[in-house]
Amino acid sequence: MTIKRGVSLYSFQNETFLGLMNLEDCIRTCAEMGAMGIEIVGEQTFWHHPEQPVDDGDIANWHALMKKYDTEPVSHDFMLDYKRYKDREMPFDEQVASVRNDIDFGKRLGMKYIRSLVSVNPEVLVAAAPYAEEAGIRILTEVHAPLHFDHPWIIRHAEAYDESGSDALGFLPDMGMFLFRFPPVWKERFLRNGVPGKIADYIEKAYEDRVLSEYVINNVREMGGEGPAIAMAESLRHNAAFEPRRMLDYMDMIHNIHGKFYEVTEDLIEPSIPYDEIVAVLNEGGYDGYICSEYEGNRWIEDAFEVDSVEQVRRQQEMLKRLIENSPQPVQTGV
Repeated sequence: MTIKRGVSLYSFQNETFLGLMNLEDCIRTCAEMGAMGIEIVGEQTFWHHPEQPVDDGDIANWHALMKKYDTEPVSHDFMLDYKRYKDREMPFDEQVASVRNDIDFGKRLGMKYIRSLVSVNPEVLVAAAPYAEEAGIRILTEVHAPLHFDHPWIIRHAEAYDESGSDALGFLPDMGMFLFRFPPVWKERFLRNGVPGKIADYIEKAYEDRVLSEYVINNVREMGGEGPAIAMAESLRHNAAFEPRRMLDYMDMIHNIHGKFYEVTEDLIEPSIPYDEIVAVLNEGGYDGYICSEYEGNRWIEDAFEVDSVEQVRRQQEMLKRLIENSPQPVQTGV
């Protein structure tokens, strides 16, 4: 069992949007870091998808780049626009057909997995599972904060997948659900947005003390906070420090991981997410798959600083390499 390192090209969204990096730049950069697994958000990397078929030439170029840099396609992260119609939810059959379209696209790219957003109804994914099995692809539901493995909605997914008997259904945990500290880059952005220092300090400490978010929001109001201060307090509703060990009970259904991070310091520390604990748990559970870097600190600094996603991803990759190499391996039992 091996933890492997990859990158979601979503991490380079600033550079690709500004035209500073093209697809080959992104893939070459990952390979140079030793991150050989490549994950994409399909409609970011291939702009015509899913509304129009992607040209065969673009698909051929993708495979040529995979071969050139010896990288491996990992996951196509798809969206399901079930709110496409203003007056009603997308009919069930249309939702299933949409997922099948993304299965086809993932297969064209040579992906092992396609990522489903947590908002998708489990019955839709169960209905699409036989088609995924035929394509040799697994559909992975992203477990993303504020949800977690003990949330009723995730339990409903797990039960539906188990009842289906399909091996094509599983989970993709996002490490943002293990946000043990309020990220420094968040606090600094809120300060620049006008949150008084006293209130920002209170919210940061309240998060570390696990104070109920409703209490924090009310206390901030009583402190005279408004606008950005309320927004900072509201961020506690959507984040929490769930227990990494809960992944152990679902390890046989976890096939890919989003290595969410907001900042890695020069000394290779993510100050808000305990990657040392996370990697140790994954090793204990015998996880065999990729951790794909997913940098989301860009949106918290771009108002004041030039975003350097490549350097941030490089730092996280160095951090992961060190942790993976130094983490205790599971004890092998039996003959």
